Amino acid sequence: MSGDLGLFIAQLFRKPHQVVALAPSSRALSAEMAATLDPSGGPVIELGAGTGRITRAILDRGIPADQVHSVEMNPDFCDKLRTDFPGLNVYRMSAGDVGALEVTGAQAVVSGLPLLSMPFDLQNAILRGSFAQVGAAGSYIQFTYGPKPPVKAEIREAMGLTWTTSRKVWGNLPPARVYRFTCPGA
Repeated sequence: MSGDLGLFIAQLFRKPHQVVALAPSSRALSAEMAATLDPSGGPVIELGAGTGRITRAILDRGIPADQVHSVEMNPDFCDKLRTDFPGLNVYRMSAGDVGALEVTGAQAVVSGLPLLSMPFDLQNAILRGSFAQVGAAGSYIQFTYGPKPPVKAEIREAMGLTWTTSRKVWGNLPPARVYRFTCPGA
């Protein structure tokens, strides 16, 4: 994974509308994002895979590469993901189209997206598409830097989402929390 920071910074300056984080997710945050994944629980969909920090944590959790479906818009990040993680399914597409992926039996959607900065309609499409993939038994995992849930209240209420929150991950810049959303009515 050498060169992650250099590639990340280069893309941050070249494509600031696609890269809005201050830095790649830390190992500590990435591990927390993957902590509840079950190696025998089925495929995992990753949104906003970036340079692959969270991807690495998903694989380290024991999910086989061919069971990981990574969605990323940035073509340079897509190339890096394909090079660094042979067998990984990489899709260059908008996360708003996650519901159209042909994945069967996904256990979770793991998101490194800047969800709070997205317009309502896109955030709604991402959440609805994600729960179309994972159903009532699966989860949508999202980190946030702020003190409030990273899904707009109107969407949480309309979908009947429930959630748990991790402890604060101090070993990240900036510190973050991980939310695990479920949708009992999905």
